[in-house]
Amino acid sequence: MKIVDGLQTESASSRPWYARLSVRPLQISLDLAVLAGAFAIAYLLRFDFDVPASERQTALTQLPLVVLVQMVALRTAGVHAFIWRYIGLSEVRAFVTAAVLSAAPILIARMGLPSSLGVLRVPLSVTLIDTLLAFSGVLGVRMMRRAFYERYERRLRAPSATARRRPTLLIGAGHAGIVAARELMGRADMGIEVCGFVDDDKLKKNAVIYGHKVLGTIDDLPKLVPDYGIQEVVITIAAVSRQQLDRITRICASIPVKARLIPGFGDILDGKVGVSRLRDVQIEDLLGREQVHLEEEELRRFMTGKVIIDTGAGGSSGSELCRQVMKFKPSKLLLVERAEPALFAIDRELRMAFQGLDIVPLLADVGDEERMRGVFVQYSPQVVVHAAAHKHVPLMEANPFETMKNNVFGTRNVGRLAGMHGVEVFVMVSTDKAVRPASMMGASKRCAELVVQDLDRKYDTRYVAVRFGNVLGSNGSVIPIFREQIEKGGPVTVTHPDMKRYFMTIPEASQLVLQAGAMGEGGEIFVLDMGEPIRIVDLATRMIELCGLRPGEDIEVAFSGVRPGEKLFEELETEGESIEKTRHPKIFIGRIAGADSRALQSALDAVQVASRDYDVPSLRRTLQTLLPEAEMGVPRRPVTAAPTATGEVEVAALAPTLSMTAH
Repeated sequence: MKIVDGLQTESASSRPWYARLSVRPLQISLDLAVLAGAFAIAYLLRFDFDVPASERQTALTQLPLVVLVQMVALRTAGVHAFIWRYIGLSEVRAFVTAAVLSAAPILIARMGLPSSLGVLRVPLSVTLIDTLLAFSGVLGVRMMRRAFYERYERRLRAPSATARRRPTLLIGAGHAGIVAARELMGRADMGIEVCGFVDDDKLKKNAVIYGHKVLGTIDDLPKLVPDYGIQEVVITIAAVSRQQLDRITRICASIPVKARLIPGFGDILDGKVGVSRLRDVQIEDLLGREQVHLEEEELRRFMTGKVIIDTGAGGSSGSELCRQVMKFKPSKLLLVERAEPALFAIDRELRMAFQGLDIVPLLADVGDEERMRGVFVQYSPQVVVHAAAHKHVPLMEANPFETMKNNVFGTRNVGRLAGMHGVEVFVMVSTDKAVRPASMMGASKRCAELVVQDLDRKYDTRYVAVRFGNVLGSNGSVIPIFREQIEKGGPVTVTHPDMKRYFMTIPEASQLVLQAGAMGEGGEIFVLDMGEPIRIVDLATRMIELCGLRPGEDIEVAFSGVRPGEKLFEELETEGESIEKTRHPKIFIGRIAGADSRALQSALDAVQVASRDYDVPSLRRTLQTLLPEAEMGVPRRPVTAAPTATGEVEVAALAPTLSMTAH
């Protein structure tokens, strides 16, 4: 007896006899016995169980030849390659093929051999009966083996007598729902008791699937949940849309009952994974958008076979950029990161996922000019993806000089080296907070954009910057914070009831950053389509509801006030700027004026002096002069709304659509 994945398992020698029928000689012996028995029964049926003595001798002569032909047919059809305990409907075709392959030569011999070889001419009726019985029998033996195995597995996985299984409804009675029901019924260890199905196809009502009825539609959930004592529902719709998911979770929240789903249903339908991946519906499922369609040929020209540097490789965006880059098989990927644990994690992950490709972890600070020069000299990179940056707004307000040092001078340092060493493309990851910046972080990223535009005028390297909004689930972002607060029982803290933000998934943003980098001709500031902004209080409310809790009752929502440097609304463009379409529907070019080189250099010199003297007022004055559109000193509106958890999220807000138009 041993423990595997938290379950008790038994050694091969301690398993019951039906769990050890995978031994090949035993399987072949059983097949031979079934085939011989089927032939004998066929003769008995042919002669009404009174076989003449002469025919008995003929049958005994024919038996080994017929069984040999049938065994060869089974092997030719691939039946002997099947694992008995996994036999299903998809394997039946092979048994039918084997039956046809075996019957054909026996029938040909019957019709073609002369009467002098009558001993080899099997009667037609015997051939037909034998074929039916023989191949039904070998299939039946395997189906019995599977039935015994599943019974054995259920007993092995069964929870203790004190464990209580949760009454559950399955939403969706299609093929995916049927597969999920079968798997869940065989996984007693998951503690789920399937009580029935719900499906919006009214024709399926009262239909029975694996002994469970389709009880009604999704709109009937408020009545079905209390009637059947349901504790959770599992969404088993293979290609559930965000609109469907939003509707289902809203109904569940109104009851309330927890909604869960199984990700990767395509793999489940293909038999690659099981229902053990069952998880709660998460806010990312509702906020995610349609899959990004990339111009892969252009990206291959951009990255395949090239040496690429990814700075900030251990961060949320930087690590995802690494994953996306590796899909295009660069000749070498240089991971530049100054945090040792983060560098170790992304290096290990990439080596496991992309074996055989050249990955070089480099512990380095982008602000260390000597160290970065050594990297460029040693590896001669062709593409630089610059994601290294400080990003947390309140934290950067408290550390303004470190913000400028990393975000501005680090960018200038790496950018200069890229130009001096003939790099083809330099792509800087920017942010929507660089538009009319009200924070030190936003101002630093806007300065970095100006630096990139200035460098583009000085070197042959193509320099581009790409702006996007908040990414879902990134380190320190609002969603992980809310999730942690909910797990602790609240309260969930929101800064202001009117606070809105744009959101993107990390893979979507990373893919579009690389696409923009491939498209850029130099000097552009690309703006990504970020959909509609979402109210943060609505985000908090929906996250509480998805946990099966009631906002304001089970979990409180509290307003803490706008923090230093925060804006209520993020913007996509400043007055006087324009956003123009590109050939990619989710990438736009911001027609954003650069800065005079001498004025920019003078401002950066002043920033360095202020940093040396720790003179925050002087630093802010310099930034305000360099960035006249900035709002560095504008007082923020105080919170006046009473703490409340009200606020609905429209479906459109949870499924962002293109909101930017060409000017």
